[in-house]
Amino acid sequence: MSESESFEDLLNQFDQAHPQVSQGEPKVGDKVTGTLIAIGEEYAFVDLGAKSEGRLELSALKDAEGQLKHGVGDLIESHVTGKDEESGMLLLGSQHGHKYHGLEEVERAYRQGLPVQGQVTGAVKGGVEVQVAGMRAFCPASQVDIRFVEDLSEFVGQRLDFRVTKLEGGRRPNLVVSRRALLEEAQQRKAEETRATLKEGAVLTGTVSSLKDYGAFVDIGGLEGMIHISELAFGHVKHPKEILQVGQAVEVSVLRIEPPSDAKKREKIALSIRALSRDPWLDAIEAFPVGTRTQGKVVRLQPFGAFIELSPGVDGLAHISELGAEKRINHPSDILREGDLVEASVIGIDVERHRISLSLDETRAAESAAAETLKQAKSANGGAEKSMGSFGELLKETINKGR
Repeated sequence: MSESESFEDLLNQFDQAHPQVSQGEPKVGDKVTGTLIAIGEEYAFVDLGAKSEGRLELSALKDAEGQLKHGVGDLIESHVTGKDEESGMLLLGSQHGHKYHGLEEVERAYRQGLPVQGQVTGAVKGGVEVQVAGMRAFCPASQVDIRFVEDLSEFVGQRLDFRVTKLEGGRRPNLVVSRRALLEEAQQRKAEETRATLKEGAVLTGTVSSLKDYGAFVDIGGLEGMIHISELAFGHVKHPKEILQVGQAVEVSVLRIEPPSDAKKREKIALSIRALSRDPWLDAIEAFPVGTRTQGKVVRLQPFGAFIELSPGVDGLAHISELGAEKRINHPSDILREGDLVEASVIGIDVERHRISLSLDETRAAESAAAETLKQAKSANGGAEKSMGSFGELLKETINKGR
């Protein structure tokens, strides 16, 4: 087909060759409903009645997780976006790959709000240059993508879909296009699908879209939720970048959904990765009983003591009075630094509050174990010591067992 031939001429030629099809056939831009009759590797085919068939990109039938939402025999609702030049088959849905030839076709796409395909040929001041149907078009930087793109040269050479937002005729038409408009429409469609299944407790797969000091934002299918830094993991996380990166696929649990405060805003969705992990404290109770002597890493220093990581997600606190210093110290930093490996004794466990008390004084391990044994014995005997003996005898026995 020469570039001088118009899209309308092609339609006329097709109608003449297929008069039985042209009668009552949907036009470009029409909303149509048909029956899904076949599903191929790339396309699905829809019977539109009146001896008309449409071709739909397979991606339009998939959900956010890439699973088919429809099967053969289902009714499909879509829009006519064009015609295949060779077969005359109607193109449906989001098939933006239709190639327009010449100004007349681009004008038709502009009037009907249909997408056009163009190739980015260069990054210029304020945006990118795009070739559409042999004509030079301009796409402003703010319209290239939904996200902010610092280096627009990454798009050079790519063939993308755009919507014509401005068209002023003449020998050299002024053509302005937007890719963002199409992306936002696709995002809105995904958002509607996600909202239909969104509920507290739902487990979803999303993509990390940005990282902040206070947490991570995740795209869960047209909608964005936030994972607060405290919900990233059970252990202490200084910054989300320690465990996540932009573009990473993650599985999250929906904690809360707060409705928008006004019509212009979206709902707030609180997410969690930690909620899907096993609480390490369930294992810590068995792994670190009172009297245990273990190695840990100093992770934080506070005026009142040092936090020591015993295992991933499990920290214990050694009070300043339990640091084993022979003389009075003003701050734990006088004798410890973050990152130090130390030997510590477990001297107490508060299961409900998820707290483990530690001591760097190794003699405290035996004392605490003896005290715990005496406590358990009293509890088992209704509070009476009976034949358990004195604390001193228990302590001596515990020390001998540890040798």
